[in-house]
This record gives sequence, structure tokens and C-alpha cells, in this order.
Amino acid sequence: MKRRVFRPIAIFLLTLTVAFSALSTVHAQQLVAGTDYRAIVPPLPSDNPGKIEVVEFFSYACPHCHTLNPIITLWASRQPSDVTFRRLPISGSPFYTLMARLYYALESIGEVQRLDTAIFDALHNRNLRLIDEKSLTEWLASQNVDIRKFSEAFNAFGVDSKLRRAEQLRQTAKIGGVPAIVVDGRYQVISSPNMSYDGWLLTAGQLIEKSRAERKQKK
Repeated sequence: MKRRVFRPIAIFLLTLTVAFSALSTVHAQQLVAGTDYRAIVPPLPSDNPGKIEVVEFFSYACPHCHTLNPIITLWASRQPSDVTFRRLPISGSPFYTLMARLYYALESIGEVQRLDTAIFDALHNRNLRLIDEKSLTEWLASQNVDIRKFSEAFNAFGVDSKLRRAEQLRQTAKIGGVPAIVVDGRYQVISSPNMSYDGWLLTAGQLIEKSRAERKQKK
């Protein structure tokens, strides 16, 4: 699966997130379709239509998602109240599908937030071979997860349904690689090979402003 290469800027994390909101307001009018973003037609349905939804398509298997994760998590936490953020794990290969199933199973038992960083760390820093249900179960046991609850969720019909739904949304949005950000179901941030994380999230902030203005015009 094609992956984008971004320049890590974790050392700027605290200062950049403070500046995103103000900068996006000033520069929102400079967005160029086909250069900064692409329109998604038809738009993706939202879990919260009353708010501007930002969706990150990602995978625990993706090293760039690993680098982006703490940055986008902090950025999302500092968005105004009319913005909501959710993540969609993608499939596309057996390992990516395994990681997506892991995400949804942990989400269903209320453990995904606690273990989110640890999963990325296990895969990309510690190089653990979490390659099947058995290896996942053994590692999760070491993380004090209720394995009975996890196994039931991992093999549940509800997780299968969420996997299919996420794949449908990925195909509708024509997402070819991760990480990918979609704003308000209608706009995907376009990233260039040399774009930094701050530039990428700045564009996302600009698209939030664009969506907010368009929603006001419709009222």
C-alpha cells in the first residue's frame, strides 16, 4: 500500500498546535482545489452531522501513522467545540486488516485509548511480531487486558460490520494510502512528498474554516 513520507517535527509539537487555529483563519481563502485538497464526491456520511467531522484514515501497521499519532491527537484535542475527530483503521492487506480488527476489538471493550500509544510502540519501536490473534492475545495479557472479553470482541459480528463499513468509506473517499485526513466528509488534504506535519495539519485547519463558512451560508 502506498505510504506518504513526512518530515517529523515532534520537537515543535507544543508550539505548532497553538498556532494552527489562528493561521488557518487567516489563510483559509488561499486554499487551492487540486493542490491543497480534493473534493470527495459523494461526501462521506458523518457520525455527528451537527459538527465538522475530521476523519483520520490510519493503520497501526503504518510507520507514518505512528509518527503522526501524538501530533494529530494533541491537535484534535485543541479544536473548538463545533469540530469532532474520529479515526478509521483501514484494511487492504492481511496485516492491515488484523490491525483494524485489533483497533475495533479494543474500542468495543474500552481499551483502545489506553493502549493506543503502546501498540504503535510495540510494532515500530520494539519490533514485536504481533502477527495473529495468538501473538496479540499474549501481548495484551501482558498489558492487563481482560483476554476473555478481548477474544469475544475480536471475533464478534459487530467488529466484522465495522471493518466492512470502514472499507466502504475508504473506497467511497478513494483513499489510496495512509495516513489520510478528510474534513467534513467532503475534502481530503493533499500532501506533497516534502510537506511537514505542521503544513499538513495547517491545511486541515483551513479546510475546517472553509467548511464552517459554507455551513453558515446554508443557514
